[in-house]
Amino acid sequence: MQRLAQDRASKPYRERSPKLPQVLAQLGYEQYRDIRFRRTSALWYDHAMFEVQFFHRGFTYDRRVNINEIVGNAVRAVPYNPAMFEFGKLVPPVKLPAELGFAGFRIHYPLNTPAYKDEVIVFLGASYFRVLGRNQTYGMSARGLAINTATEAGEEFPYFTDFWLVRPEADDRSMIIYALLDSPSVTGAYQFELRPGSVTQVQVSGELYPRRAIEKLGIGALTSMFLYGENYSGRHFDDFRPEVHDSDGLMTQTGTGEWAWRPLVNPHSLRVNRFMDQHPRGYGLIQRDRDASHYLDVESRFELRPSYWVEPLGDWGKGGVELVEIPSDEEIHDNMVAYWVPEGPVQPRKAIAFSYLLYAYSRSNRWPPGGRVISTRTGAVFNGPNSQAAPGLRRMVIDFAGGDLDDLYAAQPVRAQITSSAGEVEDVTVERVPQTAIWRVAFKLKPSGDKPADLRCYLTLYGEALTETWTYLWKPPGGT
Repeated sequence: MQRLAQDRASKPYRERSPKLPQVLAQLGYEQYRDIRFRRTSALWYDHAMFEVQFFHRGFTYDRRVNINEIVGNAVRAVPYNPAMFEFGKLVPPVKLPAELGFAGFRIHYPLNTPAYKDEVIVFLGASYFRVLGRNQTYGMSARGLAINTATEAGEEFPYFTDFWLVRPEADDRSMIIYALLDSPSVTGAYQFELRPGSVTQVQVSGELYPRRAIEKLGIGALTSMFLYGENYSGRHFDDFRPEVHDSDGLMTQTGTGEWAWRPLVNPHSLRVNRFMDQHPRGYGLIQRDRDASHYLDVESRFELRPSYWVEPLGDWGKGGVELVEIPSDEEIHDNMVAYWVPEGPVQPRKAIAFSYLLYAYSRSNRWPPGGRVISTRTGAVFNGPNSQAAPGLRRMVIDFAGGDLDDLYAAQPVRAQITSSAGEVEDVTVERVPQTAIWRVAFKLKPSGDKPADLRCYLTLYGEALTETWTYLWKPPGGT
């Protein structure tokens, strides 16, 4: 695999996919959904715990992906056949060439019940893949690589051109996937080891071979959707649902062991923040709110969307976790992106190797192991009933729960450690919300003119940290 990637990197980039027939290229979303794979045509059908089904080319999925099977020491191409698919009434008739090929694939496994094999991972489009644990529904995506995200030069989207699927034994509970990545700037050799379960793990190993210098490389990239939540972001939507998001925060664990939580915001303008670190222990885009009554969406079921956590394997050195928040008015767009940016330039012909574990989970006391932020709310400050909002002041309310907080009585001297990069923090209160295990911090922020304020807050008892660190960037209206 590495030799193939190196060989490609030594030559100029070229498009390897045959052109898609016009009829398929012009399919709409509903038309494309009317092309269905026949389960009985699945690779390893009724042979193993795992089965592989394929996606037809069409709609925005125009590139052909070459798929191969490895059995022992033998490698064979998985041939395309239109008889593997059902073409519904919405699909116009078209003559399909034998070399048309597939757009991607999904792997099925008896994740939730032995009577049915559920989708557990999907590779479809560019370098995107989605993973599910038990009792989860698809939401956010992972990516093999991000290149020049949120830069003036514009983002480049590498894609997996070839896959090799290692045929598992009948009772195997894990399987191996190899992939070749290509783009004008870089090639890459990847290995994915899939381990389904309540928390599904994917061990990802990659080796990149740059063709040219790259301004910004994003490793372990995650992408998600955040339209709105309980956190005021200055954008209002006329919608019956209280919250709409696949993830509600960025969680990190730094090389020093500090856990931090940054609530996501759907901003008015593009926001890019990089959290510098050394030897990172992990990061992820997390769907922390699991209360269905907070969404009221019986179709989308946002409370069942997985969280993704990236745990580096080996030393990733210096760099930073970058969070990109893109303005969006529709929930169909993935407008949140997070990835690790290594320190130093990416030079041509200098290989870059990395490895990490990707976890897809719903609830866990491991991430983080102590107290955590469960909600963030902000609003105007009023001096009394029927009064006008106090100009320039902002009220911040943060709820913490979990860890040792659950066992603390209200009389315990829990303290909030708060800092702000600009402005002043006033009227801080810390209290346990009656009849709950929630501890609430409230304070007023008096900004310094139009300067943004980078806020941090965590709870302590007798000087010992009880919680992760809440971080938040407040930008006054009209601020820079």
